[in-house]
Amino acid sequence: MFRVFAILMTVTFVAACNGASDLNKPPVPLGDFNLYHNIVVAPKVQKLPISREVSEEVLTTAVKDAIAERFDRYDGTRDYHFGISVEGYVLAPPGIPLVLAPKSVMILNLNVWDDAAGKKLTEKPHQITVFESFDQGPIVGSGYTKTAEEQLKNLSQNAAKSIEGYLVKQNEAEGWFNRPADAVIVRSGSAPVSGPASAASTE
Repeated sequence: MFRVFAILMTVTFVAACNGASDLNKPPVPLGDFNLYHNIVVAPKVQKLPISREVSEEVLTTAVKDAIAERFDRYDGTRDYHFGISVEGYVLAPPGIPLVLAPKSVMILNLNVWDDAAGKKLTEKPHQITVFESFDQGPIVGSGYTKTAEEQLKNLSQNAAKSIEGYLVKQNEAEGWFNRPADAVIVRSGSAPVSGPASAASTE
């Protein structure tokens, strides 16, 4: 993990868009999706020695808040769960030679469950690596211009955006969040409304 971080910190990457820049727009289509459980843990999180440090609680809360900020906009009728483990992070510090302009980085693993089907959609954890947006301080490094909490918020919002992009691709390819034709929709104060095949699946 440390070797991976060291490589990431010294390579120049394409500019990342700010993960919160589209939150004032309608969410991208994601089928019949509703996020019911938003679980974020970091029991074995690692960081480079040069990184600023935040507590496990601060780290997981920032990621959970960013996930809620993005995915609470979806109001489908089918419930899904996220299980997210933060594996590592670097919050770029000040005091590093300007030529390095270190960037903040976060690595996390994502698992997705379909509550209605009672199954896990991700065969194995999907790993996501995100970098801070260039508007966080691309020239001298954000360690000179941002607090650790500001860096963490930006990384978390970028992570949430990356997760959304991954889910959109999976839904297009695998139909993860498309309601089956035989699904039963229950509306408050009314009898169940069945799809064409639901009558044969009541037992």
